[in-house]
This record gives sequence, C-alpha cells and structure tokens, in this order.
Amino acid sequence: MKFDIEGKAGIPAPTPAQISRAIKSLRSYGPSSYASLTDNFGNYVQVAGGGVTCMIEHFKIDGGRRWRASHDKPSPVRPDGTILVFRAGNIPMRSDEWFMSDQVVEIFLAFLNGKPFPSSIYWRPTHGF
Repeated sequence: MKFDIEGKAGIPAPTPAQISRAIKSLRSYGPSSYASLTDNFGNYVQVAGGGVTCMIEHFKIDGGRRWRASHDKPSPVRPDGTILVFRAGNIPMRSDEWFMSDQVVEIFLAFLNGKPFPSSIYWRPTHGF
C-alpha cells in the first residue's frame, strides 16, 4: 500500500495511526486538501476536502471505474449541486455525499486492512452529477 497526501512525501507502508492523523489534518483551504491510499494492484480510495466537508471516491482496476461514496443521511445544509472547493478543483456534490473525517478514516482503514467497507456506505459511479 502507498499513502499519498497533497504536498507531502508518500508513505509506502502506512500505519493506521499515520492514515488517521493525516486525514484528520486535511482542510479544503489548507496546504493538504486531498489524500489517497493505493494498493499494489492500482485500486485506491481517495478523499478531497477535510473536516466536515469530505468527498470519498474508490477506483477499481477491474472494470476501470471510479465510484463516489454516499450514505442515507443527506446534508440539510448542503443541497444537491453544492460545490466542494479544494486546492485541486471544484466538484459538484449531492447532499448525501458529504462525509466527516472520522468516516473517511473508517473507510481508509477498511481498505488498508482488506476488509469490507462499512455497510452504511453506498457507492455510485462518478459518470456525472
């Protein structure tokens, strides 16, 4: 596994503590606003944003598709179409795609450990808004 954080050296064999600490330090407006964790096959999970405004994607080599995470508790303050602004760009989001950093850590650690993602997480293809 390799863990990459914007603006920092990649970590070839990250520990759960390193992943947790780095994800919790991400900020949309800061020097590090995205991170990714890639396995030896090229599959990865990535996060953009930080704090309470995170977006999570998962890429699977098998099929070559990227999937966006969602959940069953849409944000009442971020309606569909709200833009996530971070250093790498602007992404229109749906109200059920906003995550907090603790949830991101849970997903990244499941991926790190080869475990299933939490059952409360749903995945949709990123082929459009």
